[in-house]
Amino acid sequence: MKKFLSAGAVLVLCAALAAAVAQAGPKKQNAVNLTFATYVWQPTTVKAMNDIVAAWNKSHPSIQVQIVPVDVNSVHDKLLTSFVGGSAADIVHDEAADIPGFTQQGYLANLTPLIPKTLKAEIPKSVWDTVNFGHKITGVPIMLQTYNVFANMDLLKQAGIKAPSVAGPWTWDKFRAVAKQLSTNGNYGVCWGLRSPTATIQTLSLNWGGQWNYLENGRWVLKVGPAEQKILQIMHDMIYVDKSVDPAGVGLSGSAVLPSFFAGKCAMTIQGNYNAQGMIEQSPKGFNWAMFPPLKGDSQDQAANPQTLSISQQSQHKSEAMQFIAYALNSQNMAKLAAGDWLIPAAPDAASIVVKSTKHYGSWRAAISAVPSFKKANWVSLTPYPQWKAEVATPAFRSYLSNQISMDDLIKQLTDGWNRIRG
Repeated sequence: MKKFLSAGAVLVLCAALAAAVAQAGPKKQNAVNLTFATYVWQPTTVKAMNDIVAAWNKSHPSIQVQIVPVDVNSVHDKLLTSFVGGSAADIVHDEAADIPGFTQQGYLANLTPLIPKTLKAEIPKSVWDTVNFGHKITGVPIMLQTYNVFANMDLLKQAGIKAPSVAGPWTWDKFRAVAKQLSTNGNYGVCWGLRSPTATIQTLSLNWGGQWNYLENGRWVLKVGPAEQKILQIMHDMIYVDKSVDPAGVGLSGSAVLPSFFAGKCAMTIQGNYNAQGMIEQSPKGFNWAMFPPLKGDSQDQAANPQTLSISQQSQHKSEAMQFIAYALNSQNMAKLAAGDWLIPAAPDAASIVVKSTKHYGSWRAAISAVPSFKKANWVSLTPYPQWKAEVATPAFRSYLSNQISMDDLIKQLTDGWNRIRG
């Protein structure tokens, strides 16, 4: 669920974090000094995190926290290097889909006996399930994302199309029909950046219960059945049958299609909900947009893959580290972080704070409405998943969505690749 950005932006934002570290001064003697490796990069989130750490350090002179900036584009590799080298930070920022391997290798502490009851109660069990590995919790969830339709409301109004509501979301059939209706005069109904489509495809397949990985005889097998194929067929048909999705988007990132959306070349786009921030900051003055509630198949279910805070097994101060995590993720602070990243807080109380305090009430209400639909996806907790995603799934999905291979070819590539990597 990490959001990626350019190398230049990484350098600027890491510099901002590093400046905050410098301002904090040297480690204090006669105090427990904790290091905190984090990849926050949105300027608003960087400020929120710096403020949280500064407030903690001021109010807890005996436990001091120092931020260690991590490049968002290389989190896994940097964490692995620090774990193997025995130089891991006390507290590490990652995501649910990345921590199973670190858990299996013994690099992350079991937080189950350390998590305060109040913090445990604030986050729904369905979200805790994503970081629970055999009754061993190794990460505390922070915030999550959904995939949503963003629409040019002026174009919809001109076509006489009424927007969906939280109480009455669009079905995929409705979305497909609207997209086709809005594909006129050389313009497309939808621009959809699909250069890295795996997370999108797998998450949206949960609308029909598609879990991709199933436990059989003690082993996790990959199955691409009707539930998994449904979203794939919809996406493929919208591009090549309906011709309502711009095929150029298969080679573009989500943010790369936004200029076409802003220019009215397409009426809608599907993005992670966090791109509401991009709409606010990048759209032309007067651009009338809205973010809709998640689309509905058999359900509106989407995969819960939250960002997480973990404690390294190497840490000599696990209790103190958990005290800081509980403070950093109380409702007020979680709301600040979530608002900065335009992501959905893992705790409903924090979500309520964001909705009440924002100027963009409609978008946040649509985002928060998805919380009851977050479900644990089997693949999130499987150690071979990151390698399969990078080496097999992403190139195979792109080939299918580029109309270069058939569904049968895709299924064979995905299952053969899983069997090879799983061993």
